[in-house]
Amino acid sequence: MGERAQTGLVACASIDDYLNDVIKKHELTRADKEMDRTRHVDICNANTGPIFLTYPSQNAVNEIINAWVAREPLYDFTSDDDIRHIIWVIDDDAVIGRLTGLFAGIEYLYIADGHHRSASAVRVGQKRREANPEYTGQEEYNCFLAVIFPDQDLYIMDYNRVVKDLNGLNRDEFLGRVGEKFIVTPYEGSGPYRPQDKHCFVMYLDGQWYRLQAKDGSYDSRDPVARLDVSIMQHNILGPILGIADPRTDNRIDFVGGIRGLEELERRVQEGMAVAFSMYPTTVQDLMDIADAGLIMPPKSTWFEPKLRSGLFIHKLS
Repeated sequence: MGERAQTGLVACASIDDYLNDVIKKHELTRADKEMDRTRHVDICNANTGPIFLTYPSQNAVNEIINAWVAREPLYDFTSDDDIRHIIWVIDDDAVIGRLTGLFAGIEYLYIADGHHRSASAVRVGQKRREANPEYTGQEEYNCFLAVIFPDQDLYIMDYNRVVKDLNGLNRDEFLGRVGEKFIVTPYEGSGPYRPQDKHCFVMYLDGQWYRLQAKDGSYDSRDPVARLDVSIMQHNILGPILGIADPRTDNRIDFVGGIRGLEELERRVQEGMAVAFSMYPTTVQDLMDIADAGLIMPPKSTWFEPKLRSGLFIHKLS
């Protein structure tokens, strides 16, 4: 995507590793979305969209992959969203054996993107195990389709927020409440302004951009979830000031992926939303720290780009 590139291994991951938390999660799933995807996988008898997994980068794995991608690819095309996809097939059993051995020595994999897809694939595998008590563990439904990227390759964009109203407050009242937990500074430059560091936010209100710097004491720096910018925003503005207790279900809030740019936030406010917030992106290290602690990220914390096209790879379950 532009100047960015990421190189991953397309492979099958074990549903037992998922169930045993060798594959670590950081998000909750919604039952309705999980059931919908479970039906899709079961009826198609295949995984058609890969789960993004990540792991701490390993030099030995990188060396094998870098050597292999120096070869002629099987496919090389650019999709209509200007994302270039280049595909190589590793068909050397010795290389596959070395990679398998190296990954056996990696303690954990982490779901970066695809919690609903992975949960539904595991549910289908469990369902088929129940229907086949004599299963050996070698059946294809014991695995799900994944693309495994080293952490250094993944790029998380900002995941921004827009809110329909100020919860009964006027502009000055709202700014006063925000100023209790943030240093509020109007942005004097031209055009949109992007947060430059963690715990710095940018707000668009009534045609004006503002810089919001979280004050000391407005969050717990020792807690890997509480110190996330999405948590600071929720606990200090969205919940107590704007009355959005559950951003998963409240229809007064919407989420805008960073791929759409800050101009999209301006447009949404100009077309009727009351206020927009631009966030500093969550990092891959944040994600792994939270998963290692067995904790859950707030909803809409990460937006990954570039994304693989569904259907490029298909894993048949039988």
